[in-house]
Amino acid sequence: MGVFGGKKKQKGRRRAEPRLFEAPPATPARGKGKAKPARKRSLFGWLFKMLFALGFWGSVAAAGLFAITWFSLDQKGLFQIPQREPGIMILASDGSEIAEQGTFFGDAVAMAELPDYVPNAVIAIEDQRFYSHYGVDPLGIARALLNNFRRGQMREGGSTLTQQLAKNLFLSHERTFTRKAQELVFAVWLESKFSKDEILQLYLNRVYFGGGANGIDKAARTFYGKSAYELTLMEAATLAGVLKAPTNYNPARHPEDAAARAKLVLANMVSEGFVTQDEAQDAIDNPTKASTRDFTPATQYAVDWISAQLPLFVKDPKQSLVIETTIEPNLQAQAENVLRKRLADNAKTLNISQGAVVTMDGTGAIRALVGGRSYKRSQFNRATEAKRQPGSAFKAFVYLAALENGYKPDTVEVDGPVKIGNWSPENYKRKYLGPVSLEQAYALSLNTVAAKLTGAMSPATVTAVAKRLGISSKLGKDASIALGTSEVSLLEMTTAFTPFANGGQAVEPYIVKRILGRDGTVLYERKGSGLGQVIGDRELGDMNAMMRQVVVAGTGTKARFDGQDIGGKTGTSQDYRDAWFVGYTPYLVTGVWMGNDDNTPTKKVTGGSLPALVWRDIMQKAHQGMPELPLPGERSQPADEGFQVSSADIKDAVEPSPQVAAPSNLPDIRRKPRPKRERNLLTRIFGGEVAAKPAQKSKKGFDGGLPD
Repeated sequence: MGVFGGKKKQKGRRRAEPRLFEAPPATPARGKGKAKPARKRSLFGWLFKMLFALGFWGSVAAAGLFAITWFSLDQKGLFQIPQREPGIMILASDGSEIAEQGTFFGDAVAMAELPDYVPNAVIAIEDQRFYSHYGVDPLGIARALLNNFRRGQMREGGSTLTQQLAKNLFLSHERTFTRKAQELVFAVWLESKFSKDEILQLYLNRVYFGGGANGIDKAARTFYGKSAYELTLMEAATLAGVLKAPTNYNPARHPEDAAARAKLVLANMVSEGFVTQDEAQDAIDNPTKASTRDFTPATQYAVDWISAQLPLFVKDPKQSLVIETTIEPNLQAQAENVLRKRLADNAKTLNISQGAVVTMDGTGAIRALVGGRSYKRSQFNRATEAKRQPGSAFKAFVYLAALENGYKPDTVEVDGPVKIGNWSPENYKRKYLGPVSLEQAYALSLNTVAAKLTGAMSPATVTAVAKRLGISSKLGKDASIALGTSEVSLLEMTTAFTPFANGGQAVEPYIVKRILGRDGTVLYERKGSGLGQVIGDRELGDMNAMMRQVVVAGTGTKARFDGQDIGGKTGTSQDYRDAWFVGYTPYLVTGVWMGNDDNTPTKKVTGGSLPALVWRDIMQKAHQGMPELPLPGERSQPADEGFQVSSADIKDAVEPSPQVAAPSNLPDIRRKPRPKRERNLLTRIFGGEVAAKPAQKSKKGFDGGLPD
């Protein structure tokens, strides 16, 4: 009978049970001598033996697993730190940063130069025993398992910073036993090859902080607009707190959650002795607001274009690159802001949603490039890729061809009905002005006169002039080309107008001046001074006289501003689908296109209205402080001082004729979406809608004039 009244069945040898409060009988002596007292069974001793056995056999198992995993890996190529992909730093003409692609600075952040609290913040929240373990922390793993057991779910991991680095460098993020075993092997290998500070530095340069930022320096610049060397204690704590869940603790999108997490980091730093309580409280009392840009600037259109051209300049770069461009930041910002504002103010009333701007100097260097209203909504570059009908803006090449074939600005042509083959271009309401000089016809953009000139010279003659000046697109072969019925890009038109501004020299548009390696080696540098003379001096003078009259008294008067000699040409395609103004001074050439991606008509937007206003707003500010210079060239005859144009003449000349077909081969762009420690950036280095659908071809064909 036991002490609690029940019988206990025993296996093997029976042993008398001790009575309550009585000592158990002594164990019989074995062999000779006196009997020894029995030893008490110790619970702690038993636990010790069990733990020892578990530890021993666990170590044996771990060693075996380690060996199996080690030899299963590629010993030749895997055990080395992978190089980062070369980054690209794109600079404006003044040396300021336009964009950084990839991780240009790589692993350049030196932990020894960082404030102590930057790496300490990461240690405090991610791996407090970092300096005492050898890549794997058994105590950390045990603690995480215990906490997860108590909570009934997996919420903590026991990974060390070294393990996290191993995963980021060598492995995928899949949750498998094999991947975890490999992570442990790589962690031990890292610890054997590098010092603790080297591991921590590599970790800080490679870890993902959210917001597209890999590495502490990119994160500091992304969220706080400064280098990692300039981070405050609170900013460092905030970025360290992000690491657990970069999306959830993004300081720009979730500031309250990020702040709460940062306070936990600071509390850990205090408990670890990294900072004092007063320092932590001071950091909490003086937070810094994190921010990221809500929109992508229009410079990204230029960045995409540069990236597409890069293989032509540098093949298979082995290091990060510095690309120096011709973009002028102030002019670029002005072009973007003006276009955006004009579209915002007129989008609904005039049914117009898109636009593009290109500005270049007399050498072909692109100073500003805006490919659309919003890069974030549409990455399609309307400045370089979209091809639209230029309308009457194409008449510049018709009239230059005429001057080269014996015509003069005072040559008189009759503005009246005309038939060229089966084509009968007409002015609006079939109203004609009768005998007019070429200078008057050009300023008023009369369709019949341009058609007569083309018919008299041949379309091929006009095409040859356009190609010589810079038009590279395929052009039509019939006389309707005089009215701008062949699609061209804004970049082409701006390029082709540049010889009128620079003295008659053809140019090749360019945006990249020089490319340097990260070590300062010059890998590419633009050389050359142009493509040679393409306009004679007399023809240039006469053309500029006519271009000037467009702005002074013709269809482009809204582009005029005081202080500069200005020339230009308006253009409007059938049904007001495309509106253009391409104009210039002796300093700069700017082309503006406005319309809709889906090719729907605007509400009577002409080249002389919104595009001319956009052009004026951009160019007037760009020329502030510049002395006035005359447009180049020598006139073949004195200017016609008596040249007068009435507002009625302009209205009758530029209103549209409904008899010209819309373009039939507009590309469907819906199917092609595009996808401070240092004193200056160079010191730091060397020490950025609805898509178009094709228009329907008119059954009437090209038998009328285009508006202006």
